[in-house]
Amino acid sequence: MEKNCDKGISRRSALKRMGLLMAGAVALGMPSLASCSGEKKKRIILYFTATGNSLYVARQLADEATELLSIPQLVKQGRYELEADEIGIVYPIYGQMPPNMVRRFIQKARLKAAYKFAVLTYGNMQFVAAGIWDEVSRKSGNAFDYITSILMVDNWLPNFDMNEQIKIDKHIPESLERITADIAARKHEIPPTEERARQLFDRFIRDRGLDPEVGYLMHSEDYFVVTDACIGCAVCTEVCPRGNYELTSTGVKTKGDCDFCFACIQNCPQKAIKFAELPDSPFLAHGEKNPDARFRNEHVSLWSIKEANRQ
Repeated sequence: MEKNCDKGISRRSALKRMGLLMAGAVALGMPSLASCSGEKKKRIILYFTATGNSLYVARQLADEATELLSIPQLVKQGRYELEADEIGIVYPIYGQMPPNMVRRFIQKARLKAAYKFAVLTYGNMQFVAAGIWDEVSRKSGNAFDYITSILMVDNWLPNFDMNEQIKIDKHIPESLERITADIAARKHEIPPTEERARQLFDRFIRDRGLDPEVGYLMHSEDYFVVTDACIGCAVCTEVCPRGNYELTSTGVKTKGDCDFCFACIQNCPQKAIKFAELPDSPFLAHGEKNPDARFRNEHVSLWSIKEANRQ
């Protein structure tokens, strides 16, 4: 006998069921996160996204009782106190570390929930990422019960060709199914950090001159150049989570603290944003793998990136 799950729901909930959140779950063949019987638990999922990977994952972990919240928007609003039955966070790792904005957010946040989970998206290696998030969140008084990771397209342009990355089967549906089941069961698990992995991370940080307490925090004017291909569409002014781009009478200018998320360079429709030529940089000494290839998650629109990040 078919259950009538829509009886008495709000218009907003009905629309959400018809939208991307449920469409993605159906396409993947995943079980519903909440049954039709019984009271649904309120879930908040926080996310930080530059090319859509983390937003896509956040949507797949959401049901009609879930509120999706962009971390850049929460920072913009000065909103750091959140309460729900369950609170999750989805973010991309940069050199094993959370984006600086995510780190600063969790240090200020007061998250009240019976169960907290974190899903870290990555494209190559994640051997100490879970341990780093566990340490950062515990120090802030926001310890998480479950931390896991999911392999996706690696959008680190200096090392990877986006056209080649999208051809690789990263087994995303299978990983999402596993994570969905773990969260539904309120699994408690934090992967241990092996000493050898920690040593490799320490060497990585040292060789690149990064502060592990800060992560990738750069200055956009030092690393990005707007070329003559720019047509003034202003996409960069909306997709940057720091609001570092400005459309002026003499063209687009960029300046300010930068998370090195590459939202600007990846989402520019004209490919008019390039890396600066920095032969002595530990990040950009060899330029980028394929200057003509760019990436945005196929399930996430440019509008969604703007909506998440615009300042």
